[in-house]
Amino acid sequence: MTPLEFLEQAIRTPSPSGYEEPIQKLISQYLQPHTDELSIDVHGNLTACVGPADAPRLMLAGHCDQIGMLISHIDEEGFLYAQTIGGWDPQQLIGQAMTIWTNNGPVSAVISRKPIHLLSTKERGEVVRLEDMWLDIGATSSEQAAQTVRIGDPVTLDLQYRPLLGDYVSGPGMDNKTGMWTVMEAVRRCATELDAKPLQCQLHSVATVQEEIGLRGARTAAARIEPDVAIAVDVTHASDCPTISKQQQGNIRLGGGPVIVRGPNVNAKVAARLIALAEEHEIPYQLAALGRAAPNDSNVLQISGAGVATGLVAVPNRYMHSAVETISTADIEAVAQLLALFAQSLTADCSFIPG
Repeated sequence: MTPLEFLEQAIRTPSPSGYEEPIQKLISQYLQPHTDELSIDVHGNLTACVGPADAPRLMLAGHCDQIGMLISHIDEEGFLYAQTIGGWDPQQLIGQAMTIWTNNGPVSAVISRKPIHLLSTKERGEVVRLEDMWLDIGATSSEQAAQTVRIGDPVTLDLQYRPLLGDYVSGPGMDNKTGMWTVMEAVRRCATELDAKPLQCQLHSVATVQEEIGLRGARTAAARIEPDVAIAVDVTHASDCPTISKQQQGNIRLGGGPVIVRGPNVNAKVAARLIALAEEHEIPYQLAALGRAAPNDSNVLQISGAGVATGLVAVPNRYMHSAVETISTADIEAVAQLLALFAQSLTADCSFIPG
């Protein structure tokens, strides 16, 4: 399986928060030949480790979970109702093809609401509410539906991978299977392509879980690994499409390279090293400013234990938390290479103490 085939398989594999086992199995199969150690902890985080045990510990974190839904009720006619997992705009769900992931395999479903022809004037002017939508699997009774689906089964959008023009690809779950891909591709490259210069750090690349519901996996993984340095990789809003304000979001474009974040949630020396490596190796990059604690894994990594020198690198992403998230594969290739170079540059002499 090539790296980009691995990305496509990852996008097609379900991983709602709390239900990441299928994606972790795929990652494990892909990386098993390339790592010194591969493990899954009790929380579900998968860690691929290479490098000497008596060296500084570098943790790369890319969460593998995606937003989804959870079956919560089956009515008398066999229609299903669901809670959300993670942050949804309910309007994104109207008329979508969905998949319910049961113990006996995937079940196709559609989600919708009352047709526009039947909406009152008041209803047409209102934002749709989640409780006004339902899932239809074709069941004709609650008994028939319950024979196929159970309360607590996870639901995702139809997991399609759509190549667009050039190197753009679209599909649900680019947030954050692209970030996961970059940290796993970085450890694979360090294990197989950087042998001429062996690592002087111990690299832990982690596919973290449950980021979408509170950064939970990164917190427990960092407590276990106790890294000296950590870099989180997640998506960020691209501003190279209509209605997105560059004044508010920065000038972030697909194909522009890794987005290196600066601000109080980031160790200044980690960010400076990332920038210097990108310039030295002619990797295009973009800068972003973040004046608060990040809403991603870097937040909890920075304040783990006695504190961790933390960086944040982002993948530009259009249409986040939708069925048509869109990224550039050139960007994720560049992120993976930058992370691998950072790992290769890290030695026991490196200091990230401010000043």
